[in-house]
Amino acid sequence: MSIIEDSPLTAAVWPQDEEVPDAPPQMMRRLGELKVLRARIHAGPSPKATEAQHAKGKLTARERLEHLFDGGEFTEVEPFRRHRATGFGLEDKRHYTDGVIVGWGPVHGRTVFAYAHDFRVFGGALGEAHAQKIHKIMDLAASAGAPIVGLCDGAGARIQEGVTALAGYGGIFQRNVRNSGVIPQISVIMGPCAGGAAYSPALTDFVFMVRGTSQMFITGPDVIQAVTGEAISQDALGGADAHAATSGVAHFAYDDEETCLEEVRFLLSLLPSNNRELPPATGSSDPAGRRTDALLDIVPVDANQAYDMRAVIEEIVDDGESFEVHQEWAPSVICALARLDGQVVGIVANQPAALAGVLDIKSSEKAARFVQLCDAFNIPLVTLVDVPGFLPGVDQEHGGIIRHGAKLLYAYCNATVPRIQVILRKAYGGAYIVMDSRSIGADISLAWPTNEIAVMGAEAAANVVFRRQIAQAEDPAVTRQQLVKEYKAELMHPYYAAERGLVDDVIDPGETRSRLIDALAVLRRKDTQLPRRKHGNQPQ
Repeated sequence: MSIIEDSPLTAAVWPQDEEVPDAPPQMMRRLGELKVLRARIHAGPSPKATEAQHAKGKLTARERLEHLFDGGEFTEVEPFRRHRATGFGLEDKRHYTDGVIVGWGPVHGRTVFAYAHDFRVFGGALGEAHAQKIHKIMDLAASAGAPIVGLCDGAGARIQEGVTALAGYGGIFQRNVRNSGVIPQISVIMGPCAGGAAYSPALTDFVFMVRGTSQMFITGPDVIQAVTGEAISQDALGGADAHAATSGVAHFAYDDEETCLEEVRFLLSLLPSNNRELPPATGSSDPAGRRTDALLDIVPVDANQAYDMRAVIEEIVDDGESFEVHQEWAPSVICALARLDGQVVGIVANQPAALAGVLDIKSSEKAARFVQLCDAFNIPLVTLVDVPGFLPGVDQEHGGIIRHGAKLLYAYCNATVPRIQVILRKAYGGAYIVMDSRSIGADISLAWPTNEIAVMGAEAAANVVFRRQIAQAEDPAVTRQQLVKEYKAELMHPYYAAERGLVDDVIDPGETRSRLIDALAVLRRKDTQLPRRKHGNQPQ
């Protein structure tokens, strides 16, 4: 029997006003079958399943792909793939695509590969054939040297297929790791992502989530309540805001799928296709020599007065536009992608408006991961320093601030991309060293006239260095203030580090943008070779 016989879609292939031959040539019949199959595959399992997806406020997999790619242009592979599993009624449910759509298309004119779980088919659950399609597209992306985007909306492993489904996840994880630092990998959580499925996004470079419709967790609320007695909703446990602000698993969270996918497109415009290319450069209408005199008003001279470092970044970069990563998590440090004279840069900056800009466990880990990403994909680093030190406290020490702070130190020391440090105000202690100082390999270190580089603040230093003198003085308070002034004048004046070659120049803040652009242009062809090794053993 021909597959087009009694098909409700036959009319779409052979319109009523068109004469359908009683016995068309064999090729015409085959083409007719192909058209029917393609129409059936694109329509999905049923209108009811599509309506259910829309009722949840979610797009279908194909609608998402249309939003992701330029003009919805997408080349699909293996649309006719079906599983071969039997038992538990699977032999009667052999949907085409097997619940995942894979292929490639253009994003801002450059090729990007993608896979999209189709929740309408088996709830997007992963089986053997489903996994093999993802393996194939991941391998193709690596071979072509192009980014891969995963649109995740699946119910985890297909239980009816048992261990073969679990093995399918293993193949995905292996490829995530093999492709790490080779091609950009982006995960977009647009529905459930539970159990073993959650590990793949965690292995990729960026994770996007959508508020209200996406959740990600290893064990769900029911299991948690059964084991620990804790009652919690899916959204509170693993929703977009929980992962964007609390766990740090998600880098970005948006209110709707359309905005989320548009931001994925914008991120891709800032990344190279692979680790052998530079990030895409663009023309800039923002003059390279533009002065940044507004910084004189934005940054107070008083080192104890807070300000928003985002305003500094906005003033420096092209057209004031930057793309902040992990905005809600570990807010005492800012990590962002931006452009300077059309060239992409990664910016790491202390945020005095949050915990005075200290480095703690979370901010150290956040910045370390970002530095590694920029180094892997040839993105120069600009570090804006205004740091009072590492956050003191028993919780921080017992939580491993030493090894977490070492992660950031390791990331900077290992980075071979152009690295420029700008010290705005204070830079104290080990935190100064860790924030890409000249001593750990920064190519250029610039400082404003307001910089204070020291082991610690003057008041704390005086208490240590002059403790005995202060205690023996007739008026300890007056003596202490006098000794603090002497310490500042001797060791904390703006030119102390410059005199010793640890700062390359002390600059007018109004020249910050032009000096950064000039230094980046000089360093563009920087070539640093690391010692031959299998890999380092970075702190965990």
